[in-house]
Amino acid sequence: MKYLFQWVKGRAVYKVFSLLLGLIFAFSFSACTAFAFVESEDVDLDLEGYELVFYDEFEGNRLNTSKWKSRRDGPSGAGFFHPDQLSVENGNLVITGEYKTSEYGEGWHSGMVNLRTRYLYGYYEARCKVNDSEDFFSAFWMTKDNVYVHDISQGGIHGAEIDIFETYKEHTFYKKNFIYSSIHCNGGDDDVENIDSKRVAKVYVPTLRTEYITFGLLWTEEEYVFYINGRETTRSSFSKGTSCEAENVIFSLTIPNDEINLSKDTKTQFFVDYLKIYQKPAQ
Repeated sequence: MKYLFQWVKGRAVYKVFSLLLGLIFAFSFSACTAFAFVESEDVDLDLEGYELVFYDEFEGNRLNTSKWKSRRDGPSGAGFFHPDQLSVENGNLVITGEYKTSEYGEGWHSGMVNLRTRYLYGYYEARCKVNDSEDFFSAFWMTKDNVYVHDISQGGIHGAEIDIFETYKEHTFYKKNFIYSSIHCNGGDDDVENIDSKRVAKVYVPTLRTEYITFGLLWTEEEYVFYINGRETTRSSFSKGTSCEAENVIFSLTIPNDEINLSKDTKTQFFVDYLKIYQKPAQ
């Protein structure tokens, strides 16, 4: 598994502190950890042969509902998804988590949104600032219907959940700055009931909660390649190969299933600056 330290411009003391802290705790996870020190402007990504086919930088003061659709409205985890939690402000898609009362009831509310158009192979990139409260999970991911059904997914080749990045509920000082990339499907083995899952990367980003970070996925017929600020973090073709089905692009601020340890006055927000999708022209 690869760990990536996003080495960003800032005060020298903070940079040195983040480096030392990350080294100490990353070694605690694995004796075989590989380290990479990455300048934000030093990139691996090469999109030669690809063309921009979709771009939304969230201009104006409301979400463009011809492109986007609120997803899974209603009860979710320890609260509710609601379309009112989706807004456009200062050039960002903003998903807000807060305690309020709606037609669904009183409790914690948040939002999830997906593109109306599904896309297949290509490069997907979003510049995001994750929420500052760890009780809610910011995520940029892709999926389609029935990816957890054994005979439909067939090990991911006819649909998989591709988590380009997500954050988890981790309250210790160093753990809060990790992001995770995973693939979920079904049909990779003879176990019909249980989902096939693989966490393909766990990445340490010191400025995760304070700055915008660019996350990307290159999805080809052969593999999924994951990027942070243009640098590759990992690649995988789990389980039986990459999906050959078009899928939805999704942004979500997920409510946990267990108790939320926040004051009811708390408001936490996930910001998306833009989404870009590149594809190769049809031959």
